[in-house]
Amino acid sequence: MKFNQPASSIFVPDGLDAEAALGRTTHLAIVGHQDDTEILAIDGILASFQQRYQWFTSVIVTDGRGSPRSGTYTTYTDDDMRAVRTKEQMSAAMIGEYAAQVFLDYPSSQIKSPNDLLAEDLISIIRKTQPEVLYTHNLADKHDTHVAVSLRVIEALRRMPHIERPQKLYGSEVWRDLDWLIDEDKITFDCSSHESLQLKLLGAFESQISGGKRYDLATMGRRKAHATYAASHQTDVQTGSAFAMDLTPLIKDDSLDIDFFVESFINRFKEDVQSRLYKLMQKQDTR
Repeated sequence: MKFNQPASSIFVPDGLDAEAALGRTTHLAIVGHQDDTEILAIDGILASFQQRYQWFTSVIVTDGRGSPRSGTYTTYTDDDMRAVRTKEQMSAAMIGEYAAQVFLDYPSSQIKSPNDLLAEDLISIIRKTQPEVLYTHNLADKHDTHVAVSLRVIEALRRMPHIERPQKLYGSEVWRDLDWLIDEDKITFDCSSHESLQLKLLGAFESQISGGKRYDLATMGRRKAHATYAASHQTDVQTGSAFAMDLTPLIKDDSLDIDFFVESFINRFKEDVQSRLYKLMQKQDTR
């Protein structure tokens, strides 16, 4: 496959032809940065790991040149960091036995507004992979690049015929937890299995960890916290959980306003808090 950025590439861990590797995909992640996949798309990775008929593919949209750096990497240039982060992502793809790892190599600045070239690339990938499930960033994330990627994914999907769109589109956690969603709105992924694999995937990004960002410990801690705090009146059902926002309605109904859609989650959270307070304050007032 050819993409619009000169340095874009496809890495296939088991050496299969790239077209064939993409064609076997059932679970696809389209994310902003190297290591976002391993944080937000763990459901797809675990669902496909060592499975014969399910395969996971990761797509990294940005080039990694603007990554923060310290310690060993303090003197690294942007090109050096791109090379390091690409190598780390390839390592994660091998650990997780991905069908393929795609690097689109766009500067972050180019994806924060609609981009026809990126849309073309995303449409090509989605058509080639035909995933059942697609994971991206949630629309309440606090990182501009993450939200921009999610918007670009939705825009690309809305350009495609409905029959070519995935069955499910999930927006998962990275730079904002989704434990604030009311239970009825929360998609919960079971991350109880393969804990050692999860740690190895997160540990592949040494340039981030040694640079002072313990994404490995933080992500595993968040998954364990989600599992424990999922329900107050029952014992833990899972030992690790990750949450997502179901974005599928946005690709089922192209007329659905994205801003209104996200606001509806916030409003339901607000109503849940207010109704609980009101109920308990009413009881207090009648004592």
